[in-house]
Order: sequence, then structure tokens, then C-alpha cells
Amino acid sequence: MFDISSTIREIAVLAVPLLAALTLHELAHGFVAYKLGDPTAKKAGRLTLNPLKHLDPIGTVVFFLIKIGWAKPVPVDPRYFKNPRAGMALVSIAGPGANFILAAIFAAGFHLINSTTVSDPEGVALKVLVPLLLICQAGVLVNLILGVFNLMPVPPLDGSGIVQYFLPQRLAYQYERFGRYGIFVILGLFILGDILGFSVLGTFLFPPVRFGAALLGVPL
Repeated sequence: MFDISSTIREIAVLAVPLLAALTLHELAHGFVAYKLGDPTAKKAGRLTLNPLKHLDPIGTVVFFLIKIGWAKPVPVDPRYFKNPRAGMALVSIAGPGANFILAAIFAAGFHLINSTTVSDPEGVALKVLVPLLLICQAGVLVNLILGVFNLMPVPPLDGSGIVQYFLPQRLAYQYERFGRYGIFVILGLFILGDILGFSVLGTFLFPPVRFGAALLGVPL
């Protein structure tokens, strides 16, 4: 049976980490592109910490359903780069990199709160610290999932931008064109997993996510 109170608690815990993860991910793409000479994201008003500029309503809702979501992609024009292929690889790395840095920041917050001594177990401090601890723990999980997921070498995910840098130019062009079908491949993996009885998240994503969480010392 659908438990609305449990769902509300989950949304309350995940809201801040998810907003931060999606916002910093896209901001990192746009910032690196801007530093490499591309003003497209800046002109579009995307070099901002305002999450409303980055959120995709469907992608946000999907995250709460299957723990994988997306934001509105930051516009990037590689023609501004001195080396377009290297530039796009750096822009691609920036998004997941921001998520991994954010995961480490949330992990630091988790350990700081977890080591705090509370003299009154029934006091206000504990009632504040426990939700903050859960938010920091969720922040580690959300950012690791988004970072690892986006490194998958399936266009249009960020991993494909990194792979293209190492491919011959002609092959890289054909690989990039595959991006229009990439989202269907990803959805197909989830559907196939349901049909065959295996979890795409559990098989491909959670092992590195668990490794990252263990490295940061945060239980999932």
C-alpha cells in the first residue's frame, strides 16, 4: 500500500541533495565551457546556482521513482574551443566531477554530525542533527549515483563525451550521431532488466556507488 507519510519523509530528505546535485552538475558543465571560451551557457542564464534554471520537471520526478534523473542540459557550442574535442571532453568530465566533489562534501558533513556529542537525547539538538545526518547521507548517495550514471559511455551521457576524445574523428562523429537514440537505449536497459528479472542499477551502477560510499566511509 502507498505510504504517503514515508514518501513525504523521503522527499524531504532527498530534496536538498537532489537540487544541489543537479544544479552543480549543470553549472560545472557551463562554467568549464565558459572558461574555455564558450559564452553560450552564460548568455542563456545558466551560470547560476538557481536550481529553477536547471531543473527538468520530468527528470526530477523520475529520480524519486527509480533514483535516476536528469536536469536540462546546459547549451555548449564547441566551435568556441581552440580544441573542440578536448574541450568537450573537459566539459563532459566537469559534471560528474562536480557530483563526486559534492559527495565528498556531504560525507564530511555526515562525519562531522555523526561525531557530535549530544548531551540530551530528547533535546532539540538531536531533532535537528538526525535530519541533517540523513540529508548528508542522502547527499552522498544521490551524487555518487548521478556521477556514476553520467559516466556511462552511452550518448548523450557525459561518458560519451569522454569516449569521443579517444576515437578517430570519423568514428567519433558517428558515435555522437547515435546520441539521438541514446535515451531509448537507456530506457530499453531498464525495461529489459524488468523483463529478465535483473536490476540495471544493481548490476551496473550500485557496485561503483557502494565502492565510493565505502571510500568516503558513509553507510548506504
